[in-house]
Amino acid sequence: MKQVVDRLPLANGTPPGKAYLLPIARLLMSSLFVWDGIVQLRNPTGTAQYFARVGVPSPGIATWVSIAIHLIGGLALLVGFRTRWAAALLILLCLGTAFGVHLPAGDVSNMIGFYKNLVMTGGFLYVIAYGAGSLSVDQFIRRREPSG
Repeated sequence: MKQVVDRLPLANGTPPGKAYLLPIARLLMSSLFVWDGIVQLRNPTGTAQYFARVGVPSPGIATWVSIAIHLIGGLALLVGFRTRWAAALLILLCLGTAFGVHLPAGDVSNMIGFYKNLVMTGGFLYVIAYGAGSLSVDQFIRRREPSG
């Protein structure tokens, strides 16, 4: 019986078990950015000092830009609001961090950070390709728009 139920599509054609995969993926991907945004917000001076140490230009301004991108992008991804735009914004953050912070030093710890950012970029490309999924603000808005 379970096999039959798993094959019955929802209204949008998605099998029921798969309806939860994209929201879970969004939760997992967004958690790093929301958490990091909160950490930076709790200690903006320490964040600016770290940015200065790794060579980020205008570390004071970059701190607040980073906090905004982490929190806005992370929360938008979490709830599935303008998900493709949030993913594109977080791709820019990941690539900037990968090539601007982690690549130059070249030590093992930095290379792990470099590849982590590349892997997250790949995940965000999937988000851009497939969208937020059925359990999202984007889908709720789409359902409420008049068709025609």
